[in-house]
Amino acid sequence: MAEITAALVKDLREKTGAGMMDCKKALNEANGDIEGAIDWLRTKGLAAAAKKSGRVAAEGLVAVASDERSAAMVEVNAETDFVARNEAFQAFVESVAKVALKVGDDLEVIKSAMLDTGRSVADELTHLIATIGENMSLRRARVFTVSSGVVATYVHGALRPGLGKIGVLAAIEAPSTSEAIEQLGRQIGMHVAATRPSSLNVDSLDPGAIERERAVLVEQSRASGKPEAIIEKMVEGRIRKFYEEVVLLEQVWVHDGETRVKDVVKKAGVTLAGFDRFQLGEGIEKAVDDFAAEVAKVSGV
Repeated sequence: MAEITAALVKDLREKTGAGMMDCKKALNEANGDIEGAIDWLRTKGLAAAAKKSGRVAAEGLVAVASDERSAAMVEVNAETDFVARNEAFQAFVESVAKVALKVGDDLEVIKSAMLDTGRSVADELTHLIATIGENMSLRRARVFTVSSGVVATYVHGALRPGLGKIGVLAAIEAPSTSEAIEQLGRQIGMHVAATRPSSLNVDSLDPGAIERERAVLVEQSRASGKPEAIIEKMVEGRIRKFYEEVVLLEQVWVHDGETRVKDVVKKAGVTLAGFDRFQLGEGIEKAVDDFAAEVAKVSGV
């Protein structure tokens, strides 16, 4: 059996909000597999959701850049929020987004691209690290291009145009570009920023995620003691509800609280070809200093 460490129990508690003893039992049941432990807790009604909810602590900025039929989005991380307010850092992140717009979203290609400073993106980043005194990294990039239409951009709580902590790209295929389509794109961006969908449509949703959800729902439904035939119908209904929560086209449009996104897009006569959402630092764990332990270490206690 896998060793159930205190760190593993702590990680599961942070991800689920369940009690320490329940987390320890879940990890024992799942032989140390944290995803399996999350599922076990959910079947027992001890965890509210399967989504990982580890603390987001990485700092930096997300930037977007666009032209006629393309748009790019990048995330550059730093150690503290202080750096995000540094004008040199902001200018660098903006320049990286513009580079991605030209060369695509391969990080190695972006890093080797030359900037107006005469240095490559990688060398400019090294220069900033030396100048500002904090570690920084280009974490990810995404570029969308449409044959006809628009790739809309949206930045939530922008520090200045195209620069903030949450960014969204929405690729809309349309016969032509118009102010109405651009407005729709911005609204989709706002919707995605708020609802955090996992996929564009049901077909593109991770099959593993569907099966995990189904397995949890089956166990929860069986606890009701109902016949298998009834359980099957209950599960299918809950799976449809799951799609409405995580699939963009199946979600309820946040701007009216009634219409499905797929119906909004259909009414506009366009096709939503793709989207992406970057939230600064999502999925990155930042070490939390234990002040008491640090004092003890320094004092030799």
